[in-house]
Amino acid sequence: MKQWNEVQRAAVIGSGVMGAAIAAHLANAGIRCLLLDIVPEELTEDEVEAGKTLEHPDVRSRHANQAIARLKKSSPAPLYMEAFAERIIPGNTADHLQELAQVDWIIEAVTERVDVKRTVLAQIERHWQEGTLISSNTSGISLESMLEGRSEAFRRSFVGTHFFNPPRYMHLVELIPNALSDQSVLEGAKEWCERRLGKGVVIAKDTPNFIANRIGTYGLVITLQEMERYGLTIEEVDALTGPIIGRPKSATFRTLDIVGLDTFLHVANNVADHAETEAERNAFALPPWFKEMVERGWLGEKSGQGFYRKVRSGLPGEDPIHALRWQDWTYGPRQLVASVTLQQAKREKGTAAKLRAAISGRDQGSQFIWSMMKQVLCYAASKVGEIADHIEDIDKAMRWGFNWELGPFECWDAIGLRDSVARMRAEDTEIPNWVEAWLEQGHERFYEQRSSGLFFAAAGEWQQAVESEQSILLRSLKEQGRTIARNSGASLIDVGDDVACLEFHSPNNAIGEDILSMIEKSVDIVARDYRGLIVANEGRNFCVGANVMLLLGEAQAEEWDEIDFIIRQFQRAMMKLKGLQRPVVAAPHRMTLGGGVEACLPADMIVFSPETYFGLVETGVGLIPGGGGCKETAIALSHRLPHPDDDLNASLVRAFETIAMAKVSNSGHDALRLAYVRSQDRVLFAEQRRIYEAKQAVLAMDSAGYVGQVQEAGRPSIRVAGREGFGVLQLAVSNMLEGGYISEHDALIARKLARVLTGGDVPANRLVSESHLLDLEREAFLSLCGERKTQQRMQHMLSKGKPLRN
Repeated sequence: MKQWNEVQRAAVIGSGVMGAAIAAHLANAGIRCLLLDIVPEELTEDEVEAGKTLEHPDVRSRHANQAIARLKKSSPAPLYMEAFAERIIPGNTADHLQELAQVDWIIEAVTERVDVKRTVLAQIERHWQEGTLISSNTSGISLESMLEGRSEAFRRSFVGTHFFNPPRYMHLVELIPNALSDQSVLEGAKEWCERRLGKGVVIAKDTPNFIANRIGTYGLVITLQEMERYGLTIEEVDALTGPIIGRPKSATFRTLDIVGLDTFLHVANNVADHAETEAERNAFALPPWFKEMVERGWLGEKSGQGFYRKVRSGLPGEDPIHALRWQDWTYGPRQLVASVTLQQAKREKGTAAKLRAAISGRDQGSQFIWSMMKQVLCYAASKVGEIADHIEDIDKAMRWGFNWELGPFECWDAIGLRDSVARMRAEDTEIPNWVEAWLEQGHERFYEQRSSGLFFAAAGEWQQAVESEQSILLRSLKEQGRTIARNSGASLIDVGDDVACLEFHSPNNAIGEDILSMIEKSVDIVARDYRGLIVANEGRNFCVGANVMLLLGEAQAEEWDEIDFIIRQFQRAMMKLKGLQRPVVAAPHRMTLGGGVEACLPADMIVFSPETYFGLVETGVGLIPGGGGCKETAIALSHRLPHPDDDLNASLVRAFETIAMAKVSNSGHDALRLAYVRSQDRVLFAEQRRIYEAKQAVLAMDSAGYVGQVQEAGRPSIRVAGREGFGVLQLAVSNMLEGGYISEHDALIARKLARVLTGGDVPANRLVSESHLLDLEREAFLSLCGERKTQQRMQHMLSKGKPLRN
């Protein structure tokens, strides 16, 4: 079995939605991938007009060619960069199966029918080289059934791989060994998926729907059954089964509309059809009205209507989304949900506290949540040993595959194991025997954090969770007492080997005075006691920018001196971070916007997560970057074109457009397209390794004899385009305004941005200082804060969550 970093070529058989998306993600990871499908039996009209025959290579590989073309246009994008599609080679199963002998991994991803899979696996085996990994991507078909007739050698190299859709964005891969899978093959596949593809892997057993779909489908079916029992509406159920219990915003019925009601019916039937007991079959029985929706073709998004549908009435202020009234087959405008349980839960901080509030009320909503939740918890517990060996795998599968904040056993710990079981007993709920035995041993939780690591309940004993050496978990380090300094917005944490990590943890990780003061304090501590600093966190997003609500309040109160103080503090903190005479590495992830970008740019290196959405977006709230973003952009331009004979203007226009139009990368790789990735920066394959890799980068720079930048903010060293460059940008702004593409206020913001990026009223090619550019930034930022239309934009972003173009 090859090592994970030796995987160079793969083949995917089946170019449907999942097959093509898996090929795309392999391409994202730098793996060249052969994508094969069947040969078409008829020509299309375009092929006939082009004079092609059924023997033409393009026709024979049409399905794969079309799939690759769709990948480039799909939204959300399955590729980190469109150029990565070049790593996918189209082909067909009639002409190219012999090439399977040259690949390191073969993935069968044809339609979810066992007879079709058997046929394709037989074809693969005729060309397969012993020792090459083979896997079937399936969401729940029995491996033993599809492997009927295959040789022992083939079976030893075969595992099931259930990629969750879409593969680029969903973290979970379930690996399923068959009865003869070699342990080395299973371990190799796990390492490939984790380290090369950046996935979270759980080992599942060969049972219907495996782990996540088994528990998740059960939970959705129970929710439908309980909705009927309590007579709730679609809107009420979605309000009660979303974020207040740690589930995604799509909750129940929006999720089903996205998945497709026919798909969900198929998944539920797959368990019912293979269930060994009547009770299990009944547990997955969907209500008759749900089946009738499928018969009517009300399948969700793909059919235009399901539990919700869009309407176009043209009436001002009317909600364009209507919800199904499932009792009488009509649709009506969504109704606001008034619930004591909702209000109580929303006031709590954190998922655990919200859950406890959600099940402790006396109203109908609370009773519904408790009734639904207790059944899911007991069902998950009853399947330990059947669908997975450990509760940890079940919890990870639900977090990674269904985006639950807490898995079933983590939920149980959150609401109180002993008290909740006592309540279940009082209601004659059947508790799995091993849970009762665990409680009788005196245990109060399924998980226990100790100084040596995390432990979980397993076969009546505590078992230590295996943590990757290449994964650093800040929350675990904090539980071990490794916090060096802390305030309300940020913490400095010792991550070992004399390296510290600055972690943001304010609401939405928005940068305010607390984070800025901790940055300055952290610089002082690291300069004295540590080898280097990482800037990273484990929030939902790295940082969504500065605290806009605070700025708006000060602007409306005309507290200009206070705003000036805030911007000076921001700029001072960034300059202090940049001047730290120790290596600094930033490791952003997901949304890294505005001030979040400005907190990364002073670092010696940025280690991008593959899913990093990176951009200076201040124009969306009527401002320009004020914490050094414009200054660092000008420095980058000067460094790329240092000679006076170099033409700054072409690169200047591109940088100006990126900021003025608030462009954001759609991946860490795509940040290169926007010129945010510098020569020393890198993009990872695996997000979970970003803090570890940032630490290794700090240690490497320190060991190499790191010499920091000499802090001379007043020294003229940055070549700017000056008045000539401003004229170029001014012309572009005027053309956009005259063409009706931007508003007068957009033009005002753009001109102020242009003045900063070009260095102000100075001749072309003049050298200016960082202090000079920071003064220009602060002056422009302050003046825009005083504009009524900027304040309107800020208010609109806070209330609506999207920009206003006034």
